[in-house]
Amino acid sequence: MRDFKKHGIDTRHRSSGKVKTICPQCNNTRGHKGDKSLSVDLDKGLYHCFHCGFSLYVPDEAEERQRQARIDKYRKSTALPSHFRRPVFDPAKTHRSESLERYWTETRCLDQCLLDELRITEQMEWMPQTEKEENCLCFNYFEGEILVNTKFRSRQKHFKMMKDAELIPYNINSILGTRQAIITEGEFDACALMTATGRRDIVSVPNGAQRNLAWMDRFVESHFEDKETIYIAADEDEAGEVLRRELIRRLGAECCKVVHYGPGCKDSNEHLQKYGAQSLAICLEQAEDVPLEGVFTAGDCSDELRTLYENGLQGGAETGWENLDKNCTFELGRNVVITGRPGDGKSEFVDELVLRLCLRHNWKIAFYSPENMPITYHLKKLADKLLGREFAPGYGMTEVLYGQAVEWLAENVTHIQPAEQACKIDDILVKARQLVRCRGVRTLVIDPLNRLEPNSDMTEREFIRHVLNALSRFAQRNHCLVILVAHPAKVNRDEVTGELRRVEMNDINGSADFGNMSDYCIGMDRCDKKEMVTIYIDKVRFKHLDSANREAKFVYNFVSGRYFPCTEGIVHTPEGDRPGPQDTVFDNGCWLKNSEEQSCLFDEKEVPL
Repeated sequence: MRDFKKHGIDTRHRSSGKVKTICPQCNNTRGHKGDKSLSVDLDKGLYHCFHCGFSLYVPDEAEERQRQARIDKYRKSTALPSHFRRPVFDPAKTHRSESLERYWTETRCLDQCLLDELRITEQMEWMPQTEKEENCLCFNYFEGEILVNTKFRSRQKHFKMMKDAELIPYNINSILGTRQAIITEGEFDACALMTATGRRDIVSVPNGAQRNLAWMDRFVESHFEDKETIYIAADEDEAGEVLRRELIRRLGAECCKVVHYGPGCKDSNEHLQKYGAQSLAICLEQAEDVPLEGVFTAGDCSDELRTLYENGLQGGAETGWENLDKNCTFELGRNVVITGRPGDGKSEFVDELVLRLCLRHNWKIAFYSPENMPITYHLKKLADKLLGREFAPGYGMTEVLYGQAVEWLAENVTHIQPAEQACKIDDILVKARQLVRCRGVRTLVIDPLNRLEPNSDMTEREFIRHVLNALSRFAQRNHCLVILVAHPAKVNRDEVTGELRRVEMNDINGSADFGNMSDYCIGMDRCDKKEMVTIYIDKVRFKHLDSANREAKFVYNFVSGRYFPCTEGIVHTPEGDRPGPQDTVFDNGCWLKNSEEQSCLFDEKEVPL
């Protein structure tokens, strides 16, 4: 049973269903007394007046017992609090000037009865900003009947609070045991919502828009934990957004609603002054739910959906290898698995791939590459590719080129080198996340998988799934391209030719999940007889990034470490005709901008060195 009579509500002898009756809040002030403007839902315990906006929730007997037990527990725990207390508040000794009351009602548009109800006073107080006494409006902070703190506000908008007094929410008594609460950024805003809605379950933060909410700690269990709905009515500015996010984080997005104001209004009191009480009450009614983390609707991505509708799916990033780009382009937020037999050149190909993406699209690179240690050896290989020649004195090298190469590598390439020889994937991703934040890394290379330390409590397949899931999450959350080099198990020879067949995704040691869980699957096959390397694009998850089951052929240059696109044909040699590369597109130019050769990125096509 719910005790509606306790709140002065006549349910007309009904115990269930919905009924309309007289509002005890506004009936005495109505010209048409007896008008049944109060709608009561007896089953849910809710009532709302369509004239004055008065609304409340009446708990049933079990809820009332729980509420009372919570209040009793709080009162016992704070019977002798250790925090600072001011002298007992004496209403008889307070005074308020006529000018303050006019300011309250005419300038701030606030209900005059709140001055007495909230025990707001006026007094002369020394203010540190002007170093003199000023006449101040005093917001008194009570906990129970104890005056804990006072905020002084002068006509010059100077503020101060009592020295050494505890920070507590303003009007904290009003939300003890209530079903809902409203949190504002300032006392005037709390009073504005009281004026507009008739509600009293409204508090204000004590120190404005601050990220530190230590003042809330003592009240979370007693005053906030039982709330079904908490309205966050912070200011519509940058500081207010910080406060709003922190309140939602502390209180939980599932119970929070966010209040927004009309055009040109920063807070509740401004909206009240500009648009009136009824309009402010509507703002509260239209408060928005907080999107739950990890849960999205079409409305949450409306801008991106509109762009996609108008422009369609766009291709990914190109590498400058024309034979690869027409079959496969790359997109941030994706993970790539590359495999091939030992000696097929997986690491060399990956190095050039990520350098090209960095040069063209500024995708800075982070390597976890234990097989390329020491780091200086790996940097030397990368410099060979950048310069189109061996990174050593002679071979057309100059001090200027040396300086440019070192400067570019220092700016764009980072190596993750844990203290231990093997490292867990989670440790690597923590470092990679730091590099995303502090260096703007866009590409992460893990080369190879078998140099990661497995988790002792996982089977091989469980470990592989853990790694692939971790890399996929990292790619999406940090908007990066993640490349994993994985070695195959033993590959059998072709039964007809006796040659080793090419490696496919299902040949990777440990699990078929490499092919199933990756966005891109790329296989390499080096054939020394043909003097060619074939790149097989076995999987591209999204068709706008081009198609799978294609291939691109290259000639590898051992001096520069670069891959030159080619086609396969019949090559005439003194030993006879044989399959080999044709139409090779050579590129030995320096890729660094502003080099002394004045070469342009990927535009200079030269004959081989």
